[in-house]
Amino acid sequence: MMKKSIVTVCLMAGTAMWMSCSAPEQQPTAISGAEGTEVEEGERVLVWSDEFKSPGNPDSSRWAYDLGDGCPDICGWGNNELQYYTDRPENVRIEDGKLIIEAHKEPFKGSEYTSARLVSREKGDWRYGYIEARAKLPQGTGVWPAIWMLPTNWEYGGWPASGEIDIMEHVGYEPETIYGTVHTEAFNHGIGTQKGDSILVADVQNQFHTYAIDWSPEKIDFLVDEEIFFTFKNEGTGFKAWPFDQPFHLLMNLAVGGNWGGAKGIDESIWPQRMEVDYVRVYQYPEEAVE
Repeated sequence: MMKKSIVTVCLMAGTAMWMSCSAPEQQPTAISGAEGTEVEEGERVLVWSDEFKSPGNPDSSRWAYDLGDGCPDICGWGNNELQYYTDRPENVRIEDGKLIIEAHKEPFKGSEYTSARLVSREKGDWRYGYIEARAKLPQGTGVWPAIWMLPTNWEYGGWPASGEIDIMEHVGYEPETIYGTVHTEAFNHGIGTQKGDSILVADVQNQFHTYAIDWSPEKIDFLVDEEIFFTFKNEGTGFKAWPFDQPFHLLMNLAVGGNWGGAKGIDESIWPQRMEVDYVRVYQYPEEAVE
C-alpha cells in the first residue's frame, strides 16, 4: 500500500476555491510555496482540482470538450467507436456534487449513440505529479470508460511518439477489471508492445474508487485506492520509450463499442449508462510545476 504525503493547502485559481485537501502524514520544515502559500519541504501540494460542487455545466476554466465522431481524420476516434461526443447536458453535467458523463442510445448526426469527452488541455497541463480521480463506472457489455492523459505539445511527433498515459480503462464485459497502460513509439498496441497491467476491483459500478498515477522522472506508478498495481520505469533509453518528460493534460470519457469496448458486442438494453466523478486532484512538488 502506497501512502501519499501531501500537505493541507487551499489555493485560489480561476473561479474556484480548492477547499478539500489531504492532511499531512508528517511535519517537515515549512518553505515558501506556490501562490505564496506555505508548503512542507519534500511534500507535494494541491495545484489543481475540481470538486464538482456547482450544478450545471462543468467549469469552463478547467474543461473543454472533444466533439463529434472523430471524422474526417480518424472516424470512430481511431478505435471504431460508435458514439458522437457532445457538450449537451444530456451527456455531461454536474449534479449532486458529481460530474456525470452519460452515454445514450439515440440517433444523432449519423451516429447511434451520444456521450461526452472532457479535456483539460491548456487549462490543466502537468509534467510529473500525483494525479487522481474518484469515480464510479458504468456497467454492461459495450461500455468503455477511461480516465487518461495525452501530451499537450506533441513534442516528439504524433501518436504514439509523444506518449499516452491511461490512468484507468475499463470494458464492460470484464466487470471487475481495471487496466493501466502506457503507449509510446516503442511500446504501443498498434505493434503489440504496449506496457500495462490490470487489477481486479470489486463493485466498480456501484462504489466509488480512486484511480491515480504517481508520475516522476524515474517512473509512473498506477494505483487503485492507493494500491500500486503497475509500474512503468524510465530506463534512460530516450524518448521512443520514455516521452514522459513533457506536459500532459487529462481526458475523461465514456466510449461505446469500439475495437476493445465492443469486442464482445453491445448490449442494447442497458442504456443510458454513466460514469460519475466525485473529484479530480493534482498534487506536485513545487519544482515540478509547468511554467
